[in-house]
Amino acid sequence: MAQHVIPAERIERFEAEFHGGLIRPDDADYDDARTVWNGMIDKRPALIARCRGVGDVISAVDFARENDLLVAVRGGGHNVAGTAVCDDGLVIDLSEMRGVWINPDARTARVQAGATWADVDRETQAFGLATPGGAVSETGVAGLTLGGGIGHLRCEYGLTCDNLASVNLVTAGGEYMTASGDENSDLFWGLRGGGGNFGVVTGFEFDLHPVGPDVAICLVFYSGDRMVEVLGAYRDYVADAPPEVSLLTLSGVMPDEDLFPTDAVLESKIAIAGCYAGPVADGERALAPLRGIAEPIADFSEPMPYVEFQQLFDEDYPDGMRYYWKSLYLDGLSESAIDRIVYWSDVAPSPLSTVDVWQLGGAIAQVGVEDSAFAGRHAPFLLGVEANWERPENDDANVEWVRDCLDDMRQFSDGSVYLNFPGFLEEGDDMMRSTFGPTYERLVALKDEYDPTNLFSLNQNIAPSENVRADGGRCHE
Repeated sequence: MAQHVIPAERIERFEAEFHGGLIRPDDADYDDARTVWNGMIDKRPALIARCRGVGDVISAVDFARENDLLVAVRGGGHNVAGTAVCDDGLVIDLSEMRGVWINPDARTARVQAGATWADVDRETQAFGLATPGGAVSETGVAGLTLGGGIGHLRCEYGLTCDNLASVNLVTAGGEYMTASGDENSDLFWGLRGGGGNFGVVTGFEFDLHPVGPDVAICLVFYSGDRMVEVLGAYRDYVADAPPEVSLLTLSGVMPDEDLFPTDAVLESKIAIAGCYAGPVADGERALAPLRGIAEPIADFSEPMPYVEFQQLFDEDYPDGMRYYWKSLYLDGLSESAIDRIVYWSDVAPSPLSTVDVWQLGGAIAQVGVEDSAFAGRHAPFLLGVEANWERPENDDANVEWVRDCLDDMRQFSDGSVYLNFPGFLEEGDDMMRSTFGPTYERLVALKDEYDPTNLFSLNQNIAPSENVRADGGRCHE
């Protein structure tokens, strides 16, 4: 693909009013600046605008619109689909906007859109507070929140987007806005689970809750031979679990020589992982049954600082490894569904890959569709299929495994998906319609109002009614 040529005088005018750094393809730091977490993604933007504040974001949006550029928005750069970077377009890079400010009396946090969950956890835990984040601390706050946000506190305190008090953003027209329950409330509804479709978010205000500093955790590994038994016991346990408990299972080889006995390193395993968002002693009692389902291969269940628990899986997802993840909301964990989960775990082409089953319900199910756009509140479980591998020559086999698994598992689902585990951007409108169902047209109306030309198209996209960029427009050639 040829690079889009932007007249030099236009770039010079843009640079004169831009306070951050503009990075071009011939700059020494260009390759670092265009690199994102997923090693499968290799895009070459025409220009990277590394913003320092809202004024820079407005300038960048105006520049993109006026020059008909494809736009990617980078927060943490952690989206598995690689939406934080593009070929032949402009990257609006928020990675230097990472401020976090805590009001401990009001129990609120103001967070800039380039922050990661590690940034947020560090500041909130200084006051013994937290808001539901992700399961990997290097994940960006913005992408996770706009897609809903399923993390370790979800059953007690809801999704990340459920804890939003307000959002600041720049629309496609370059207008700075605040959305909340009292101001631009319909837009606020769409931002809570509708993805990055409606503008460049520059900051969030979150409600906080007392958490930690220590939490009781469950992290117990069983032999893959006991997978049917463990998944059945897990299903029965979460049906009556206290709301403070949020769990998931991970099924695969997970070959870690530091964690497992030598004879178990390359064998199939199933893990139960999660925490108790309440007093540690209560949590240890509540989680104890999960540790005795069978004889564990290894059991690391013990109290630990909440910040450390949030970072527990970071090393499993290093920068530059190759990732392809997809998801489905499950209607339940029937014996047939469990059998298929066991099968797909066993045939994964990479020992680093897992099939995960996230417990939902609790506070997630207590929020109605009229309060947010998030589409998965009806489901008791989320299936996450994670292909994680190292070598490019294995791309096809790993992607095929994920897609085949999802095709099979749709028999246990209504077909809706979690936007933060999206695969690539290949499924488009059909996937979004099936996920959002009757609320999809309400999201289209918001898109028509705030981004009628689909300037913000690199996301799990909700196309406006008159989409001048879709299906063959110059920026997608």
